[in-house]
Amino acid sequence: MNLSATPAKSGIQYFMDGFSLIKQPGLRRFVVVPLLCNLVLFAGALMLAINYLSQLMQWVDASVPSWLDWISFLLWPLLIIAILVVFSFIFSAIMNWIAAPFNGLLAEKVEQLLTGKQLYTGGAMDAVKDLPRVFGREWQKLKYYLPRALLVLILFFIPIVGQTVFPVVWFIFSAWMMAIQYCDYPFDNHKVSFSDMKLALSKTRGSSMSFGVAVTLFSMIPIVNFIVMPVAICGATAMWVDKYREVYRNNRIAPE
Repeated sequence: MNLSATPAKSGIQYFMDGFSLIKQPGLRRFVVVPLLCNLVLFAGALMLAINYLSQLMQWVDASVPSWLDWISFLLWPLLIIAILVVFSFIFSAIMNWIAAPFNGLLAEKVEQLLTGKQLYTGGAMDAVKDLPRVFGREWQKLKYYLPRALLVLILFFIPIVGQTVFPVVWFIFSAWMMAIQYCDYPFDNHKVSFSDMKLALSKTRGSSMSFGVAVTLFSMIPIVNFIVMPVAICGATAMWVDKYREVYRNNRIAPE
């Protein structure tokens, strides 16, 4: 697979292009549903996180003897980080599964807008029949993510070295997973296998990682993080069109 003859454009630029693409009249309606799902799930996850953290605080205060109160100062940072990581994972996983069909459709419409070519995806019944495959793809991403995330989390508990290295390693890992998560939608629309998609991203690691870094950083900004998902899908699809589409042309593209 030769991906060398591609435009000299960084992944960050593709991500920023997503902000312009989501405002296109033909795409706005495909952005609304994932956005509403994002808002509802975030509100629910935040309420659960606050509730569990409050209960955990009460349990620790009641369980730790008064002469060991100083341990609380060591436990709290670990407990808060653990809860935030767990709820962040649960929220992201649920959101990705619920929004997966809509995200694939958004990627399809963005590609049509950018190329002027219709993708042959069938009708509504074909889309319904395709749901098991779509959710199967999300399961593949989850299986790829979980063991690697656990390994990185174990790193955190290594004294001194772990606390120093963990934030950097977690950020890099998160950026790579963001690239996989959102670039996968246009690849999957063309029935490119998960392993081939990872190989393609690894062969263009610079743009893939810079795209993932941009998604990760913007996901940390309050309010802005609500629209990161559709922006990232639009940006990832633009990157697909420029860098990968000609390599993976197949019968999903209708005859010209």
